[in-house]
Amino acid sequence: MKKNDLVAAIAAKENCSKKEADKALNLVLDAIKEALVAGEKVSITGFGTFEVRDRAAKQCINPITHKPMTTKPCKALSFKVGKTLKDALNPEPAAAPAAKSKKKK
Repeated sequence: MKKNDLVAAIAAKENCSKKEADKALNLVLDAIKEALVAGEKVSITGFGTFEVRDRAAKQCINPITHKPMTTKPCKALSFKVGKTLKDALNPEPAAAPAAKSKKKK
């Protein structure tokens, strides 16, 4: 699903124009981005948690020259799925009825 698809889905569910839905989505995304840039954790109950983590410099091998090199430290975005979303993605199979055991006489 791309942003335009998401805007269309919001507009359809809320009975508003695509322009209004796009504006609302942009406001939410901007708020999330600003919080992450400020170093805050963004938690959306039932959906998940966005967090910026620091990655340290590390030794690796250049795949072209096969010489050792060091990567630069950087920041990476991490997302941890919330329980409600995780359960929706992995529904429990319906429990099978217990088999009745027959006793031999």
